[in-house]
Amino acid sequence: MRIKGFLVAMMAVFAMAPAAIPAPSKNASMVTGSATSQPIGHYDFCQSHRAECGANRNSGPVVMTGGKWATVRAVNATVNRTVTPMTDKEIYGKDEVWAYPTTAGDCEDFALLKRRILIQRGFSPADLLMTVVRKPDGEGHAVLTLRTAEGDFVLDNLASDVRPWFSTPYTFIKRQSSFNAGRWVTIENGRDVLVGALK
Repeated sequence: MRIKGFLVAMMAVFAMAPAAIPAPSKNASMVTGSATSQPIGHYDFCQSHRAECGANRNSGPVVMTGGKWATVRAVNATVNRTVTPMTDKEIYGKDEVWAYPTTAGDCEDFALLKRRILIQRGFSPADLLMTVVRKPDGEGHAVLTLRTAEGDFVLDNLASDVRPWFSTPYTFIKRQSSFNAGRWVTIENGRDVLVGALK
């Protein structure tokens, strides 16, 4: 995929994206806990992208504006539309390869690309966190969490809209630390909020 064409497509979505700011909720932010294991695919990714897996300057969740929300929605929609979903087995002939997609990728590849583009658009790496979840059928899945002053939101290759994390159908397991992109922490309220949100 040519970068120029990708950027043109992103700007087209940006122009159409609504600028409404989501309302905050009592369960707006994930509660993170202790350090936990780094997914093997992310570990391998960090070996070849060391600059993207170190300490972050964490100045607190980003304060969003209408323009920033439009950018986030545009990036989410454009990546979802322009990258073809394929498994690592289909692309690389093996499981758990985390990589930037060119034309095709699986869930973590979508999330990695969205993260990179949003960092290029001025968002802090500390607010863009790779996150591991479990789908209702028990299958593992990866999404990108955006930390904001209004709470945590999810950019997902399986959804066209950017949703508050507790409005997704997932159980949240772990995510990157906001202080260090190469470290991972547990999500303590990942199941409790999910149950509450579905009542």
